[in-house]
Amino acid sequence: MATNGLSSALTLYGARTLTLSQAAAQAGLSEAEFIEQLERRGIEVTDSERAAALGRERPARAD
Repeated sequence: MATNGLSSALTLYGARTLTLSQAAAQAGLSEAEFIEQLERRGIEVTDSERAAALGRERPARAD
């Protein structure tokens, strides 16, 4: 992983210049890995972005 690419991607995502998907690609990471990097640096990821990236949209439970 290129540190400069990651740093640039984090900055551009934080400024909302790139989408999560675009920034992850620029950093050379999966979206899940990129979310980890964002969280380590205290950069907010919305619940909807997280759910879309991680495929965790779950149906409501009946119980």
